[in-house]
Amino acid sequence: MSSARAKITHLRSPRSGLLGEIVRFGLAGGSVALLYLTVTTVLSQLLGVPFQLALAIGFTSGLLLHFTLQRVFVWTHTEEFALGLRHQVGRYLTMAAAQYGVTAASTAVLPGALGVAVEIVYLVTMVLVTAVGFLLMRFVIFHAESPHSAAQPPCDFSASASASASASAREPSRIVG
Repeated sequence: MSSARAKITHLRSPRSGLLGEIVRFGLAGGSVALLYLTVTTVLSQLLGVPFQLALAIGFTSGLLLHFTLQRVFVWTHTEEFALGLRHQVGRYLTMAAAQYGVTAASTAVLPGALGVAVEIVYLVTMVLVTAVGFLLMRFVIFHAESPHSAAQPPCDFSASASASASASAREPSRIVG
């Protein structure tokens, strides 16, 4: 039993690497799907809320949970995030809107153009936007601050000017002609 507990603890830690990120990403996605489905269904079927309103509330609930789980559970870092919360929210919402747009466009155009069922296009599109979303969140939205950017301020021109001067003093001059 302690071996299983140790594996779970390892998967939850930043030391678990890519495998841990993929497992946490899948768990978060499953949790969000369950919440989205539950909220939409309970509101529309049990409480009599008009379906489109229930759908919007379920979608918004899912989006909020998804962002939160991505930030605090999936992308665990020992370092700080490179971006502040406001920038993460902006990039995340841009990504979510793009995913929705790609899904809507592909399911509207590709079934007729390719002669396949909408569900096939939807499933393939979901696999692609999920994979791209994983990469965007890993490298563009919830990435850790790089060790180089933490060690030196980004606008320290005096350090780069002196490094440049000493590098040119060590390099022989080249004649281009």
